[in-house]
Amino acid sequence: MEPHASEPERILIIRPSALGDVCRSVPVLAALRARWPHATIDWLVQDAFVGAIAAHPALSEVVPFPRRELSPLARPDRLLAALKWGNGLRRRRYDLVIDCQGLMRSGVMTLATGSPVRIGAEDARELSHLAYTRRVPATQDMHAVDRMLALAQAAVDTFGTAEPIAAPDMRLYTTAESRATAERSLSSAGGAPVVVLAPTSRWPAKQWPDDRFAQLALALLDQTDATLAIVGGRGEQPQCERTRALSYHNPRVIDLVGQTSIGELMAVVQRSVLVVANDSAVLHMAVGFDRPLVALFGPTLTGLVGPYKRDPDVLQHERPTHASAHKHAANASMMRAIAADEVIEASLARLEETGLSRSSARSRA
Repeated sequence: MEPHASEPERILIIRPSALGDVCRSVPVLAALRARWPHATIDWLVQDAFVGAIAAHPALSEVVPFPRRELSPLARPDRLLAALKWGNGLRRRRYDLVIDCQGLMRSGVMTLATGSPVRIGAEDARELSHLAYTRRVPATQDMHAVDRMLALAQAAVDTFGTAEPIAAPDMRLYTTAESRATAERSLSSAGGAPVVVLAPTSRWPAKQWPDDRFAQLALALLDQTDATLAIVGGRGEQPQCERTRALSYHNPRVIDLVGQTSIGELMAVVQRSVLVVANDSAVLHMAVGFDRPLVALFGPTLTGLVGPYKRDPDVLQHERPTHASAHKHAANASMMRAIAADEVIEASLARLEETGLSRSSARSRA
C-alpha cells in the first residue's frame, strides 16, 4: 500500500469488549497519541465498559456502543436504531480506523465508519477482515497486546512515517470521583495496606476454588496487618460465598463483590499493595496500575492473553493445548492443581518485597 500524503486528523479505535481486553488495549491509544499528539483519537467501547478508559489522558472522546439497546438486530425497531447509530459513526468522518477486536460486529462497525483507511488483523475472525483496507499479518503465537500494537504500527507505516511506535504503555487511569468513592468503600481500612482478592471469573473453569481463596484470606489476616477487599462483578457473589462470609465477622475483610462501578473497581485496585486474581479483568487492571500480583491460571494460554510482561507473577501447573479450553467446565481441574499453600507463600513473598509482610504476625508471636 502506498503511504498517505497527510497525517490522520481523526482516528477511531474499535475495541468494544471484553473488560479485560479493553484494559490491555490502552497501549494502542498511548502509541497513537505519542505519534500524533494533535489528532482527535476516539475509542468505540461497549457502554458498560466506558469507565475503564474514560479517564485516560490520551483519549479525546469515548464513543459508547449501546449493546443491549441494539441487540438482537432481528427486531425491526432495533435494526432501525442500529442503522441510525451506524450513520452517526459515519458522520464523525474518521480518516483512520483500527479494529482491535477482529470479530463480525467490530468489522461491521469498522465498515460503517466509511473511513478511507481501515486497519485490522489479516486473520480476524467471522469475515471481519473483509471490512479492512489494510490487513496486517500477525502470527498466532503473538501476545494479544503485541498483536494490537502491530495494528498501531501498521497505521503509522500507512501514513508514511516508517518509524517504530513507542514502547508499550500499559498505564490505566481513574477519575478523582472514582478514587474518592473507593476510599469511602475502604474507609474501615484506615491507613492499613489493602490486598485485593478477585475470586470470580466469567468462566467456571477459570475459578480457583472458593474454599482456597478463604484459606488465603485467613492466612493473610493472621500473618499481616492488611485489610482485604474482595471484588467481583454483579451477580458473581455465589462464586465466592465462603470468602465473602469472612466479612460478616471480621472488619478487616470488606466485601465489594457487585458493589462497585468499573471506575471504582479500578480505583480499589490502584489503592492496593497486592492483587491476587483469577484470569479476569482485575488481573489486567493490576498490570495497568503496576501493582504486585499473583495471577492464578489454569485453562488459559498465558503466552497469548496472560498478564503482559508479568510471567513471574503467574501460577499455573497444567497448560492447555487450545485457546478455548477455558470454555469447558471439566477443565476446572487445571485450577485445582494450584495448592492453597503455594498461593499463600507467593502472596506473602510479594508483600515482603514491599516491606508489608509478616512483621505484625511475628510481633504478636
